[in-house]
Amino acid sequence: MDKIYKYAAVDIGSNAVRLLIKSVIVNNTTTKFKKISLVRVPLRLGEDVFSKGKISVKKIKKLQKTLKAFKILMEIHRVFMFKVVATSAMREAKNSAKIIDEIYRKFNIKIDIISGKKEALIIANVFLNTSINSTDNYLYVDVGGGSTELNIISENKIVKSKSFKIGTVRSLNNNTKIEDLNVFADWIERNSKIYNNIKVIGSGGNASKILKISKKSPNEIISYEELKDIKTLINSLSFEQRVFNLQLNVDRADVIIPAVNIYLKSLEYSKSKKFIVPRIGLADGVIQQIHIKNNEAQILD
Repeated sequence: MDKIYKYAAVDIGSNAVRLLIKSVIVNNTTTKFKKISLVRVPLRLGEDVFSKGKISVKKIKKLQKTLKAFKILMEIHRVFMFKVVATSAMREAKNSAKIIDEIYRKFNIKIDIISGKKEALIIANVFLNTSINSTDNYLYVDVGGGSTELNIISENKIVKSKSFKIGTVRSLNNNTKIEDLNVFADWIERNSKIYNNIKVIGSGGNASKILKISKKSPNEIISYEELKDIKTLINSLSFEQRVFNLQLNVDRADVIIPAVNIYLKSLEYSKSKKFIVPRIGLADGVIQQIHIKNNEAQILD
């Protein structure tokens, strides 16, 4: 007889906070994950952190309201277990420990600040578990608001991982350092040259929007030239036209420009001509971890 569980993951990112709820169906031979709900709130915590070093009182209150609402949604969906993770903005905020303590005291919600390396590995393992071709070589590029996580994948194994302080919100705030960009380029060139025919995998909300603009299906190849054409199209439109013509959210219409630049640079540095978007992210990986190691998650009150 099949067993059915409901799990949830909350990803507190630099641009947005996301709640993903999935049902997990387990029988003797297979495990299937099915998305039930995805809610995204554009808090843009990185705006404060990358310019002032800490999260403002105004955004702390918004974060608290968001997590309170997410917990109510989890209760309505009868979620069994959940986990909340925070990435670049919370990693760098001077007042993150105080914020985490207050949220736990008020709402009994634990927040786990994960390292850039752990974030990269969680995301890449989702792809490995749903890999379309385990014999291929990949450069997995997850672009967030505050950081970009890179993984080299070969023969169904993660062979190299690295996190960089390069992100879309950070770029908009002009807080990206030249030395970080140089190390990013050198890392890709040095670690990708020993692998033939690398495909670049794009992950993150902006990658999903690029996929939509391309009118391709998940995992379908977008050529380097096609991605350059998408960049040209986006750059040719005003902010309002991006919202109206491309149907981008207001908080997506600006960050998509630095995101497509990072993906293109990743293709150039790795000498790849193929870009694919599987439409998976950190929250998917956290739910997989809950299923495998449920002792690391919270049981919903």
